[in-house]
Amino acid sequence: MLSVAREAAKGAEAKASTSTDLTEVVRAACEAAAAAVERTPEQLPILKQAGVIDAGGFGLQLILEGFLKRMTGEALTTFERPATQHARPRAIEAPTAGWGYCTEFIINGANLAVDEVRTEILRHGDSALVVGDDAAIKVHVHTQQPAVVIAYASSVGRLSRLKVDDMSAQHHRLQGETIRRPASTKHLALVAVASGDGFRRILEGLGVDSVVSGGQTMNPSAEDILAAVESVPSIDVLLLPNNGNVVMTAQQVAELTKKHVRVVPSRSLPQGIAALFAFDFSADLEANATAMSRALSSVKTIEVTRAVRARELDGLKIAENDVIGLLDDKIVEAGSSAEEVAYAVLTRIDPGEVGTVTIYAGVDASDQQRETLRGLIVNQFPDASVELQSGEQALYPYVLAVE
Repeated sequence: MLSVAREAAKGAEAKASTSTDLTEVVRAACEAAAAAVERTPEQLPILKQAGVIDAGGFGLQLILEGFLKRMTGEALTTFERPATQHARPRAIEAPTAGWGYCTEFIINGANLAVDEVRTEILRHGDSALVVGDDAAIKVHVHTQQPAVVIAYASSVGRLSRLKVDDMSAQHHRLQGETIRRPASTKHLALVAVASGDGFRRILEGLGVDSVVSGGQTMNPSAEDILAAVESVPSIDVLLLPNNGNVVMTAQQVAELTKKHVRVVPSRSLPQGIAALFAFDFSADLEANATAMSRALSSVKTIEVTRAVRARELDGLKIAENDVIGLLDDKIVEAGSSAEEVAYAVLTRIDPGEVGTVTIYAGVDASDQQRETLRGLIVNQFPDASVELQSGEQALYPYVLAVE
């Protein structure tokens, strides 16, 4: 790849010395990169033996060609793959099943078997990278079933730095297309309630079939949740309310539908996400409902918002519009800074119980404020894994999951 980058730079520099047309400069870089990619089998014996080009170098070529196509207004649907001694040039198109989900995480534990994990991960996708040792394994895989991969990994050890990106959705957005998912039938479906586009994407990445918009101060109606339950492609449905105020409504929905619905009584989004880690795609409705409900107690939830009125609670004086911090639904801190209040609530938890802290930042938290909070936590809990995610929820600058 470095050779391809070097040749592309030379091509761009040569054209720039004779032309001020940026498009032509990029075109020259593309042509030089393509020529360099075609030469890669001659540079590495293993590539020549397999009759393939260098994947990293070709990836760089595609990036440059993407720049050029965007500059010239050409569609991004296809790219020409260079010929090798064993293959003709051909157009590269999106696979009919879609690109799947780019799924990444770290498995933390003791006596982890890297080879066994690698073998199992490879069964569920491609472009897999599984490296590490008996204490931590880094996993990257492209899969159509991220929930299956995550469920397996969570049975091996504790997960951290989880990230799931819908590559098909990214591809369609780049093309300006409307995403149309093929109709399908599943033996078991998931419905969840969430506030914020970030949380919605996280839940969908964890296998949730339908996410109902709602949460604190804007609870969804029974009709909204019922419509979601009826829309999913299964008669067996697991329902996660993810809010204490929505649990009862969710239970009512279970009585209104002819489908078999089990409510996993998650009272916060961190609880709902913890429950999804316990989801087993191969298990039935009852077994999953039991396992996921049991997983709710594995996480503590910190929520930071503002007080709508002045009050005094258990000796804590709260002024109107103060920033308040809740630990598992109980108000325990008040102050003027969302970051300081979140940190103060976290320090109330026994340090021995703080292994992973996931910060879900809301729309009102700036990048600088998010990093400030992350820095405070890292300094106080140097042995903990601290992750920063964008929940994009309103009214709550921060929601923290502590495991």
